[in-house]
Amino acid sequence: MLRRGMTLLDSIHPVAAEHYVEWLRIRIRLACSLAFVESELGGAAEGLARLDDVRLMIQTIDDRAMREELLDPLDHNYGLLLMGAGRNQESIAYFDASIRYLEGCIARADDPRPLVEVFLNTLSTRGLAYTRLGDVRRAREDLTRAVELAEHHDLPTPAADIRRPLGTLELRTGDVPAALRAYQESERIYRTLGTTVPALLRLHQAQALLTAGLAVEAGKHLDEVLPVMREQQSGSRDLADVELYRATAALMNDELDMARELAGLARRRMRRFGCETCVANAALVGLRADVQDVLRSGDVPAALPERALRIARTMPAPRLADQAAVARMLAARLEIRRGKLKRAAELVQRIPRPSQLTPIDQRMLRRLCRAELAAAQGARAKALDEIKIAQQELEKVRDRMGGLELVSGTAAHGQELGDLAVRLALAGGNPKRIFEWLERTRAQTYRYEPVAGGDPELIERIAEVRNLTQSIHQAQHDGHPTAALKARRNERLREAHRLGWHSGRWGKSRPVADLTEVAERLKDRALVSFVASEDSLVAVVLVDGDVRMVHLGSATLAGKHARMLNVDLNALAPDHLPAPMVQVVSVSARKQAEQIDSQIARPLGQLIDDRDLVVVPTGALYGVPWGVLPSLHGRPTVVAPSATAWLAAERASTRQNGHTVLVRTLGLPAAVGEIDKLAAHHQTAHLISGEAAQVSAVLKALDGARLAHIAAHGAHEPENALFSKLELADGALFAHEIAELERPPQHVVLAACELALNRIRPGDEPLGFASALLASGSQTVIAPLSKVGDHASAAAMDDYHRRLAAGASPAVALADAIAVDPFRRPFVCLGSSR
Repeated sequence: MLRRGMTLLDSIHPVAAEHYVEWLRIRIRLACSLAFVESELGGAAEGLARLDDVRLMIQTIDDRAMREELLDPLDHNYGLLLMGAGRNQESIAYFDASIRYLEGCIARADDPRPLVEVFLNTLSTRGLAYTRLGDVRRAREDLTRAVELAEHHDLPTPAADIRRPLGTLELRTGDVPAALRAYQESERIYRTLGTTVPALLRLHQAQALLTAGLAVEAGKHLDEVLPVMREQQSGSRDLADVELYRATAALMNDELDMARELAGLARRRMRRFGCETCVANAALVGLRADVQDVLRSGDVPAALPERALRIARTMPAPRLADQAAVARMLAARLEIRRGKLKRAAELVQRIPRPSQLTPIDQRMLRRLCRAELAAAQGARAKALDEIKIAQQELEKVRDRMGGLELVSGTAAHGQELGDLAVRLALAGGNPKRIFEWLERTRAQTYRYEPVAGGDPELIERIAEVRNLTQSIHQAQHDGHPTAALKARRNERLREAHRLGWHSGRWGKSRPVADLTEVAERLKDRALVSFVASEDSLVAVVLVDGDVRMVHLGSATLAGKHARMLNVDLNALAPDHLPAPMVQVVSVSARKQAEQIDSQIARPLGQLIDDRDLVVVPTGALYGVPWGVLPSLHGRPTVVAPSATAWLAAERASTRQNGHTVLVRTLGLPAAVGEIDKLAAHHQTAHLISGEAAQVSAVLKALDGARLAHIAAHGAHEPENALFSKLELADGALFAHEIAELERPPQHVVLAACELALNRIRPGDEPLGFASALLASGSQTVIAPLSKVGDHASAAAMDDYHRRLAAGASPAVALADAIAVDPFRRPFVCLGSSR
């Protein structure tokens, strides 16, 4: 269209002088826009050259006011192209010139509003340039001023646009929750206006999630926009950015082939635009994928570290100093693996100290290089000191996170350091040191003190999801179309998920549990903490203040049997299975339980004797209902994510005067009489059943409860634990809503399927419905690890409450209830046994 405009102008070249100036003015504006747009196809260098030609045309105009008017958009576009080429410092001068001109025009205008919108665009772009240069003060001044002006002049679309670079600034300073809030506010404004949410907003949200270690969630964001951008912007710089960040997410998810392919695509596109920074970042993703491959296999070809160093040499300082440092770090790791320690030490010495704005993953990589080198040189204590410092740096980042998922996701950045620490501790053979390092490296989420109080916007979104679900059911009942309702519900649910990432509030972190403190609290119980290092499974056992280490064989084999056992338990769950099927599946389940028992439980027999247990699992062992193992049949057992988390739950004040809540929802025939039976075991209990079991009523009753029993079908949400749910009479009750109560229930019984299941994140961070409640302040949660039949659940819970009412602790009461029929009652006691 711009070219057509130029052709039309050329066809009507004016003869009269009074028309020529206006003709030239229009031609210059078209040429300026055309140069910028064509740079998307030919690259920044070509666009800059064309704009230089336009600048010469402008200089031929005698009218100073018109000349300045035409220079304004040209300077803006020139600055944008320089930014696109990574020349951020040079771009500032052109934005300065444009801003000075616009400020003068606004001051003189009777109606400044049309000019303000143009001014905001340039001001916010200069703020983004300052952000990229690391000048946080000037960036914040520009972006804050731009937001205030947009709101003052009632310009909602620019206000939404400006919040994107504002979020990028927050991300650059390490404040991921603030960045996500800025992006969420931007999205809210677009939706309020009925405008399409820009694809780049998804890119920015994905960048924030990658910083928090949530690579799966970031990948999903980018997968939403990648097909659209390939269709609509096949040659654009923005598409190259999306491909690069999708490659980064794939790299973090260990999808190395995808990472290489997308990084290659992004690199080829970015070369056209002349952005050395972007090309370097894409090259590093491909290099890191190759390095991960060879480090895993153990066979490092000499050519690979040389390739990493060649890449580093192509990255000039100071602009690409960070990228060059990463390439050298990768080369150093490869040389360490090859045994070339002198060469590796020389490379490590050349790695600069991080600046205040150095990303956390780069900080962790530097510490990993130093720790691996020290370990290879035989300096185990020095290596562990490096890891300790890295953990302190990572803890500062984690302290700034908001939601549960962000807090847990941060562990991804320190996973390799944690694995190395455990390997070094195991090699040292000192059980006390191993215990200490296990507590330092695992399940950090549960060290944070919960802070009550909910986000009003998140609460509103969840209510919308619930109402839309009810509307869908009603429409289905009435035979009306549901597609539009379902689309709206899915969109609201996605918004709720995004709000949930940053809306959680957490207090200060508790110190790592001291072995002596744990031993004192255990008294005559035993604590067994499992750890998998490479393929070796080890148990660290604490009994009577003494710590022992027991080697238990292959971690892969134990995990395989744990997963197969879970499959069998799910198959056994239905209430009315044919007898032949029950027999076949029971044989298989017993075989898997026997295999786990012989590998894990029996070798511990002499150490733990017949003591009650506190178990800290690892990986797939989180899926083991310990009561099904022959050696632990009838044994009171508590499962905790770490000894630190268990100790905190044990020490929490017990609610002596709290009330008891018993909830039964619709669709559970076997539970119709269950609540009445359970009520008989308690002196007073608040019963909520059937249609009365609505979300608002249940939440009100749960607040401050000492004991809460909920009989409802549920679903575990592996991607975001806080959105695991229970189905009540008027819709879903999410774990998030229970967690946000002022006083979460102290002891929760979930008689629903699989709600003790967890998604295991890096650092052995288990997240699921039950674990979300524990992290949010509940002390004890009873829940099944696999599917459970309605009749089996009702019978187990009757036995459990009877023993609980007689004075038994939760772990003892549950062990007795499970022992009746362990394979049909796969419940576990999580948290504490108080």
